[in-house]
Amino acid sequence: MSELILGIESSCDETGVALVRTSAPGRTPELLAHALHSQIEMHQAYGGVVPELASRDHIRRVLPLTRHVLQQASCTLAQVDLVAYTRGPGLAGALLVGAGVACALAAALDRPVLGVHHLEGHLLSPFLSADPPQFPFVALLVSGGHTQLMRVDGVGRYELLGETIDDAAGEAFDKSAKLLGLGYPGGPALARLAEKGDERAFKLPRPLLHSGDLDFSFAGLKTAVLTQARKLGAQLPERSADLAASTQAAIVEVLVRKTLKALDATGLQRVVVAGGVGANRQLRTQLDAACAQRGVRVHYPELHLCTDNGAMIAMAAAMRVQAGLAQPQRDYQFDVKPRWALDAISASNH
Repeated sequence: MSELILGIESSCDETGVALVRTSAPGRTPELLAHALHSQIEMHQAYGGVVPELASRDHIRRVLPLTRHVLQQASCTLAQVDLVAYTRGPGLAGALLVGAGVACALAAALDRPVLGVHHLEGHLLSPFLSADPPQFPFVALLVSGGHTQLMRVDGVGRYELLGETIDDAAGEAFDKSAKLLGLGYPGGPALARLAEKGDERAFKLPRPLLHSGDLDFSFAGLKTAVLTQARKLGAQLPERSADLAASTQAAIVEVLVRKTLKALDATGLQRVVVAGGVGANRQLRTQLDAACAQRGVRVHYPELHLCTDNGAMIAMAAAMRVQAGLAQPQRDYQFDVKPRWALDAISASNH
């Protein structure tokens, strides 16, 4: 029997709502409709996300987006069987908006509610694509403040292989972009500028590249970019494209090489890349080429689903329901988890 699952995402600076229909066990749930509002324009004036403004904007957007999604799917709110929301990690105030709205809707409808791990949403988002992966696979999760390599044997079956010990890849992109005087969001701006530069212009470090483990570290790279920017001084504007290209090349090489090491360590032949940095063109090109030489399949979310969105939350909830791992609640009491390790939910109900 199929179920309609409404998903709400509000962990940071995007408000996302989506409707997914579950199907028979073993079959991928179907995305019926989704809508997304990005707060990028609002936060640009401040050079980064202002949590209080983010929370207030989620309040304004979530119900109109919900109405829009239901209209797109030709469904009514009364037809929804389960309401899912992002429980964490993320900004506490922003998370509380989504959690509060989801629980209020569920209570009004007398339907169960389910809190979803934001990173599990990203991890399973490639199942929304036209070419969904199959378990097991190595996952490179590069989302905001998270850079992790996971072994994924099934829904809820996650083994952490390595993670960043300081700055994540996304933070390295954003902080380096700020040093180059680029606007918010910095990562995409740096990637665009890098297309005009020479990635061999500056020799930047590849932290932990030969560490022998699968952990990451990008704080030293950010410091090296700062040092180089200071050396350039007045020449920085005319050399910024070269420095951007060199910075991107360093980040991408580390991500690709560590992913290949994870394949060697696990013996798996499939890779999933998820999270906002997964949209980076250079990362996709180099990882595709390296994996093609090994006969390894690489799967990505659709480009428009790489950033935070409600579709990934609804999909993660649907897949947990199908796997028998979800325990939807009907008491409508909720909490949020601004800090929440993904491996903490492995093979557990939450």
